[in-house]
Amino acid sequence: MKKKYRFPLDLLVMLIWAILTLIFVINPNLSETFITLVLSIPIFLFIPGYVLMAVLLPNKFELEGIERLALSFSLSIASVPLLGLLLNFTFNTRLLTILLILCIFTILFIFIAVFRQARIPEDERFCVPFDLIHKIIMEEFNASKGKSEKVLAWILILSIVLAIGMMIFVITTPKIGEKFTEFYILGPKGKAEYYPTELKYGSNVDVLVGVVNHEYTRVNYTVKVVLDTEILNDNTFYLDHNTTWENYISFVPNKEGNEMELEFWLFKDDDFASPYRDLHLWVNVSQ
Repeated sequence: MKKKYRFPLDLLVMLIWAILTLIFVINPNLSETFITLVLSIPIFLFIPGYVLMAVLLPNKFELEGIERLALSFSLSIASVPLLGLLLNFTFNTRLLTILLILCIFTILFIFIAVFRQARIPEDERFCVPFDLIHKIIMEEFNASKGKSEKVLAWILILSIVLAIGMMIFVITTPKIGEKFTEFYILGPKGKAEYYPTELKYGSNVDVLVGVVNHEYTRVNYTVKVVLDTEILNDNTFYLDHNTTWENYISFVPNKEGNEMELEFWLFKDDDFASPYRDLHLWVNVSQ
């Protein structure tokens, strides 16, 4: 009687990991949490390559375990950036979307790998010997060893756990670079050209103003439009890190003159002692 095929434990673990990651990615309340970052590391670095190897080489005699492990990392590291680059150029894809695609890819290829393994004899299927690993570990700790040897074994295990934790911390901790704010004005076509320089007295003028926050924190900004030292308009808004505020600011020239300085002042966190950034245009205002 043919023995019933059992779902491989290694692929089952990765299936659970991919589904759990998928849940965290598609849930807006969970997608930005630290747990999502931790779950995504194996998805980026190891699991896709391992699953692909399971599909291509289901037979344990085709490749040794160490070689399979190394190729799993190599395939993941090589294929994930290429997939991300392709999706980014094709669909302008965000990082979370790439992670979502990787989870779906992993789940799909796990079932393909299971289907392929079911078609070969059981003694030829590749599988991770979890029972053997557990047995070896238990024998090591239950063996009649000296106290010093057991202490060294625990130190080794704790060192490995600490190294993995440090790697996760380094990968998930954002690198803080230079703190600054972009401040710019654009012409009517959204380009740095054809600025309004010939204005009409008492007529409304619209200028496209942009602010980009690179301060690594939420900032309260104020933009003021000043014509010949007189404030014509001001706008106050909050911006989170790496977000952009771009809007048309309207003002009405209230005096006539030639070669008048039209200024745009940017203030940060209600510090109005002096502008944090400033831009200006030389304009003529006539009837």
